Formats: sequence, C-alpha cells, structure tokens
Amino acid sequence: MALGMLDKTAARSEQAEWPPAIKAEFERETRSPNGCVGTELLSETDKVRVWIIRLKPGERVGFHRHVLDYFWTSVNGGRARQHLMDGSTVEHTYSAGETRHESYGPGEFKVHDLENLSSEDMIFNTIEFLDSANKPLPIPDRVRRRAP
Repeated sequence: MALGMLDKTAARSEQAEWPPAIKAEFERETRSPNGCVGTELLSETDKVRVWIIRLKPGERVGFHRHVLDYFWTSVNGGRARQHLMDGSTVEHTYSAGETRHESYGPGEFKVHDLENLSSEDMIFNTIEFLDSANKPLPIPDRVRRRAP
C-alpha cells in the first residue's frame, strides 16, 4: 500500500502567524504558480519529470505548487519544516528511503515550502507523472540539468 503525507504524523504542528517575508512569498506564488517541485530537473520524458531537492543545513526551497500525481523518496533522511497552504507550519522527520505518493484530481493542488532543519544536507528525489488529471505547470529552463 502506498503511503501519502496524510499518513505521516508531524513531529511538530502549529497554526500561528507566518513571518511577513514567508506570507509575502506565499502570496506571490498564489499570483504566479511555481511548478518547480525540486531544485533541479534531472530528466524529463513525455511521461515523467525527475527532480532532485538538495538542501544544505538551514537552506530552504521556496513555495511551489504540486498539480501532478507524484511520489518522492528521501535519499538520506533528516528533519524539515514546511509552511502549508492551509496556514499551518509542520515539522517532519524523514528516514532514508522513505517514500510517499500523492495524487490530485482536476483542479486540485498543494502549495508548500521546505526548509532543512538538519545538521547535514537533505536530498529528495521527486517523480511527477505528466499524464495526471491536471496539465503540467511550465518550468523555466534555468532549473533543467545541463548536458555534460
């Protein structure tokens, strides 16, 4: 059975006012959806997009929008904070190899950020399925891996 984020218990969760810079960034994403669900697009076919998220300690990837069915795998584990589109802030601990699956119906999506709270780099792989209920969001060329 595939597990999703709703099956994961947060290490910490709160409904508190976000700092002004986080609120402003979220509002910008709402006006201009960000389809970069990783820090680098490693590969893309007509069926999938393969992303990596690599965050140094204290580093954060900004708000981005998931509209496609996808799964992620934590490569090395760690602890991270997310601000979620419902206004909550959660912290999760991830294990190496942990994998979660998410899917979205027509018009459904999720917006969140991710900040590494660990003392080591955190690495995730995310695989999006392009034949999902929603059309893929455009992504800029700057996130695509350059050919060697």
